[in-house]
Amino acid sequence: MKTLEDLDPLIPRIRELNPDVFMVAGDHSTPAIMAAHSWHPVPFMLHSQLTRGEGVPGFNERACNLGSIGSIPATNIMLLALSHSGKLTKYGP
Repeated sequence: MKTLEDLDPLIPRIRELNPDVFMVAGDHSTPAIMAAHSWHPVPFMLHSQLTRGEGVPGFNERACNLGSIGSIPATNIMLLALSHSGKLTKYGP
């Protein structure tokens, strides 16, 4: 949590660099109710020229689930990042 709080004020400066994709994610879930690592979904933020920016109110499991991506398997996250950066010529079957 401390690292995310340290990152928050830097996000506008990072976005000014106009990266193809800007993604923030944890490496595991730590729900407050358990106060320990778990198997639960990990919130992540993805920003690119192709995202809509729904105005999700925070960076936590509940708030991130309100975004257009919702809850997806972690194995699909890299595909989303590559797609949003224009590195894939086709997405999907």
